This record gives sequence, structure tokens and C-alpha cells, in this order.
Amino acid sequence: MNAWRNFKEGVWCDEINVSNFIKLNYTAYDGDSSFLEGPTQRTKDVLEKVRELLIKENENGGVLDIDTEKVLSILSHEPGYIDKEKDIIVGLQTDEPLKRGVSPFAGYRNAVQACRAYGYEISDKIKDEFIYRTTHNTGVFRVYTDTMKKARHAGILTGLPDAYARGRIIGDYRRVALYGMDYLIEQKKADKNKIGEADVLGEETIHLLEDLSKQLDFMNQLKGLALDYGYDISKPAENAREAIQWLYFGYLGAIKEQNGAANSIGRIAEFIDCYIERDFAEGTLDEKSAQELIDDLVLKLRLVRHLRTPEYNDLFAGDPVWVTLALAGVTGEGKSMCSKTSFRVLQTLYNLGPSAEPNITVLWSEHLPQGFKDFCAQVSIDTDSIQYENDDVMRRMFGDDYAIACCVSAMKMGKQMQFFGARCNLAKVLLMALNGGKDEIEGEQIAPEGEVFDEKILDYDKVLTAYKKYLSWMARLYVNTMNVIHYMHDKYAYERLMMSLHDTDVERLMAFGVSGMSVATDSLSAIKYAKVTPIKDERGIINDFKVEGDFPKYGNDDDRVDLIGKELIEYFYKELCKTPAYRGAKHTLSILTITSNVMYGKKTGATPDGRKAGEPFAPGANPMHGRDAEGALASLNSVAKLDYACCQDGISNTFSITPDTLGKDKNEQIEHLTTMLDGYFAQDAHHLNVNVLNREKLIAAMNDPTLYPSLTIRVSGYAVNFNKLTREKQEEVISRTFHTSM
Repeated sequence: MNAWRNFKEGVWCDEINVSNFIKLNYTAYDGDSSFLEGPTQRTKDVLEKVRELLIKENENGGVLDIDTEKVLSILSHEPGYIDKEKDIIVGLQTDEPLKRGVSPFAGYRNAVQACRAYGYEISDKIKDEFIYRTTHNTGVFRVYTDTMKKARHAGILTGLPDAYARGRIIGDYRRVALYGMDYLIEQKKADKNKIGEADVLGEETIHLLEDLSKQLDFMNQLKGLALDYGYDISKPAENAREAIQWLYFGYLGAIKEQNGAANSIGRIAEFIDCYIERDFAEGTLDEKSAQELIDDLVLKLRLVRHLRTPEYNDLFAGDPVWVTLALAGVTGEGKSMCSKTSFRVLQTLYNLGPSAEPNITVLWSEHLPQGFKDFCAQVSIDTDSIQYENDDVMRRMFGDDYAIACCVSAMKMGKQMQFFGARCNLAKVLLMALNGGKDEIEGEQIAPEGEVFDEKILDYDKVLTAYKKYLSWMARLYVNTMNVIHYMHDKYAYERLMMSLHDTDVERLMAFGVSGMSVATDSLSAIKYAKVTPIKDERGIINDFKVEGDFPKYGNDDDRVDLIGKELIEYFYKELCKTPAYRGAKHTLSILTITSNVMYGKKTGATPDGRKAGEPFAPGANPMHGRDAEGALASLNSVAKLDYACCQDGISNTFSITPDTLGKDKNEQIEHLTTMLDGYFAQDAHHLNVNVLNREKLIAAMNDPTLYPSLTIRVSGYAVNFNKLTREKQEEVISRTFHTSM
């Protein structure tokens, strides 16, 4: 086959096995960044058009335009371009850049509310189409119990994907380029025929047969999408440009079909590099052209937009879409997977300027070449636009061909999918335990009735016993709520194209999460080591605390408190695992919050650690703002004690350090940052967002957005343009710890 000319053959030639293809054909690179090229004039011209559009979008309240006349789907719109004459990689979600489409399958009311929030009305045509259609949201609320609704309303379970598309599913878009759609369709048909020949067709088998039928329909539609742009993706790609275009068509079809909370593009750089290196060898591509291809792909990814409600934006501020793109890592045999294209992706942050999207994630390993580590550190210092995850830890559990969904969650490419499920508020569960199952804010009985603690000094062992009782109850409710949500999502808003680019016998993960971990940990520490007396209001509900004496605080490398947090997370995870998950999914857990720390705080009363009612939480697994007072390394050491084995959905740590703390010049800063990352991840720590900046810069940007219009910061598992945050969320980010000593 001409498309596979000069590639080393292997099992990938006889079965779908992209990992085998990459490992046989990629070219490891252990040099530095000196080979990289700046933007071409064509790239500069297209980028200028994009910048003009982004300014208009911002001036228009954050949404440039909405097509309210048709439902967004793979074949719903005519081809769209930034500049038809200059685009190298083509394809937009609608017929114009930054025009958003309406996708009501997850929730019709949400789509209506999102349109109205920006001054639009959904057309009568769409209203007529959906008047008799059941959406995911409708199905969920048909089944929700009163207790589930109460927990959701009170903010004990927050951000559940019951009114929006769940996201966090990564199609293996590389398959489109390597095999072409005709071969992939043949394989799915063969799977469907084989499954249908079973002697007994049980419920799950019938479910799977219907899934495969839906997948095949949309695989054929994807071929139609490409043909609309003048490309035939029925056959494999024959060069680097086609490989990127074919791969991007797969991703584009997926995000046209689904407006999921986080639609990552996966681990694509080393795959693309195989084609680039072959084109180099054949004399059909040079470095400037190779960089231009990557620049143009990334520019398209920066234009991904979904239509969201104001409530969604309260949870996930900054209009993120989490087009997470994973780089580098190491093979199972210990060989670095860093290629020149790993560098080229990072170079886009210079050629195109800093940006929150795509959410570039470096899979860090002690075995990565120093030249790449140094360049990563340089990019972090210059742009604050990338994050790091520990490949040496994740590789043990996910092999060497996994990617990152949303913010920090690992999944095997094309072999695992995820049922996403937001957060349980651990701080509110603690307050519920003290109040005998009542919500501390509205006073409503939500959990089973228990003892309300007296207004006397709290006894740690008694509190812990009550807390564990309510955590166990919460875990059961959480799993059952998730089961309802994902049953209905599969039924009414199934991700047909994304799932077609997975193995048919896919392994399912169910991703649970917690917020308020550091608040709950410090609260238990205060009860154990200080004197904490609850204060009741006129309803007899504990709504404040008197704290006498000091107590160890999470984030200072003090086992007395750090191990409380570690054990709390492990206990909750074990309790989750006791309740079976939908479709046999494996339970996973994350300590991850987005910019919703403000919202979590508003939903939560005063806590025993001295935090006042309504005050924001710390993000993810971070210590509470300002409490990690022993320096950067002590803070990192505390977070590193959390066990990834029970938090395989991720342990997010957002870390800010001032440039002067890292060193007096750029070379010293790079050296110290790479050393810090090596040391942190050597402890089996999982994740680190890195911001290298001064608090004063953020304050200046908040007070005058024109000073730093493209200022990008890492917030919690993803990056955001600082100016897109609300004032309240900007103030929360500014209040976080900025380390001024190592």
C-alpha cells in the first residue's frame, strides 16, 4: 500500500494497533530546541484574522454568533474556513469561525437558556424537532430520587453532567489517518456480525449491537464531512499534511456531534512525527513547512467553541473546552517518546502566542532528554500555558499509549472510555455529619437523621466516626446518581463517532471526584489538635465554630495533618467501590476542581478550620490559600503523599512561584524548575500546574485588562485567559499562595 510506504511493518498492518505503529516508526529526539522555526508569513496573516475575530467575540460578551436555525451535527453546516485561500488544515464546527452551534440532545432547556443569555432565540424548526424528543436531561430527572435532587440543589454533589454532555471521551483519531475509514468501518461491521451470532442476546449485548449500529452510521457521515471539504478519507493518509488533516477531520466530526464538557484530542504528536520524518526523507517537506502544519492545526483547535449556559460558566469559568493534547512520555521499554514534533507543539505558544487551548500536557519522566525538559521549563516560565503529569506513575497502570482527558485523567487510547461525574463536597459532608444529616445552609434534612453535636468542644474520634458514616452514605448516593446519569446519556445522547474510534470491547471507567479536600483535612486537624467548639443558630443548626489554639495545616510537609487527608481520600474511594457502577465500569477518583472554588465556597457554611461561610475553597489537592507557609518544596511534599493508586482520575496541584524565587536569570530558573519537577515526580506525585509570575502582575491585569490581553494562567488542570475570568474568580486566583521561598 502506497500510504504505508517505507514504514516499518508490524502487527499494526494486520489489526488496529496504532501504538505498535508509533513505536516502530517514530524518531526519538534527544537534542535541544535550536532547530525550531518561527511562524511563516502565511501563518502570521491567518493569525491576524483570528485575533480580529477574538477581539470581536470578546466585545460581543464572549459569544460572536450563534446559528439558531439548525441542530449542530456532523453534516449540519456547509464547509467553513478562516481564510479559504490560506488555510492548510481545513474545517470548522460551523460555516464561519467562532459561530457556535446549538446542540440540544443533552438538554433542550439548557440550549434555550444558553441562546437567550446572549440575546438569541432558538428557531421554530428546532423547537418542532425537539417537542417530542426525550433529551438526556429529561431522562435523568425522570429517574432522580428526591434525595438525589436535594443533594444536587444543596451543592453536596456539584457539576453533575445531568444537563450537559458529559465529555471526557477521547476518540483515537489517529486511526482515521493510519487506516482510512473504509477499513475501520469493515472492522466495526465484523464486530457487529460476530456479536450478533451469540446464542443468547442478553440486555448488554442488545445494547452493544445498537451502539455499533449508531457508530457505523456516523462513521459514514464522517466520510461525507471530509468530502464536503474536498477530501476522501476512505483510504489512509499518504503524507504528513493528509495525516494531520485526516486526524483533524475525526476530531472535528466528534466535536460537531457532541458538545461534551471536555473533548480531548489525545496523544497525537509522535504519531504525526512519523509522517513528517518520512516526508523529510522523501524531500517533500522542510522544517519551516512542518512547523507551519502544526501551527495551523493548533490554530484550528484554538477556535473550538461550544454553546454554554451562564450556570455552566459559573462552574467552569473562562469558556474552556479542554482540547487536551498530551506530549512525550516514555515507552514501556524505557525509550523516550519525545520527538521533534513534541517541540513543535510547544513552539506554537511562541509562534501563535500564549493560549489556554489546546490544553498542552507534558507527560514527564525522569527518562526524558534534558533538552526537552529545559525547553518545557522555558515555555512554562515564558507563557504559564502548560501542565505536567507523571508518566512514570501513569505508565504502570495505563501502558505507554494513553492520553489525558479534560484536565488530568489518563485513559488508554481507543481502549478505555470514561463516564464523567463532577464533585462531592467533602467539607459539606463533614458539616452534615455534625448536623445529623441536615444541610447547614438551608437546614433541610438530606441524609438519614443522626445525632446533632452539642455546643461543646468536639471530640475527634466521635466526629470521625460520624463523618465516616455519612461519607459511606454519600458514596452510595453518588454512585447511584452517576449510574442514572450515564444510563440516560447512553440512551439519549450517545457519542456515536467518538465511540466508533474505540475498540468494540472498550473498558469503561467511572470518574468520581471530590472538592474541599484541604478544607476537610484542616478541619479534622483542628478538631484533633486544637479546641473547636460548634456554635448553633436559632434553628439549632451548627453554622460557625470557635477555634482555640493552633493546629498543623496541610501543605507544610507535616505528617500529622497530611496523613489525615491521605486516609480521608482512601476511605472515600473504598466506599465508592462498594456500589457497582453502570455497565461494569471501574471506579476512579480525582481530587480536582476547576475555577468553581468560588461557587463551592458559596455553597458551604463556616468550617472547623476557621474558614468563614462562603469563602472559596483551594483548587484540587492544593493546600488552602496561604496556609502552606513552609515554602514551595514543603507544599509539594504534602501533595505528593496522596496515593495515585486510589486517585487514578487525577490529583491536581496548581502551583505558583515567583520568577525571583526560581533564580536570578532565565538559565538558573530553567535549571531550578526542571530539578523541582524531577524531585516532585520522583515521589510518585501525579500532576503539577506551573505558574511562574508575580501576584502584582495579576492585580495589574485585573485592574486594567489592556495591559496583558493574552495573559494565560494555569488554574486547576487547565489554563485560562485571565481576562475571561469574572472579577470574583480573578480575586480568588490572586488570593492563592505565590511561593517566594523554596
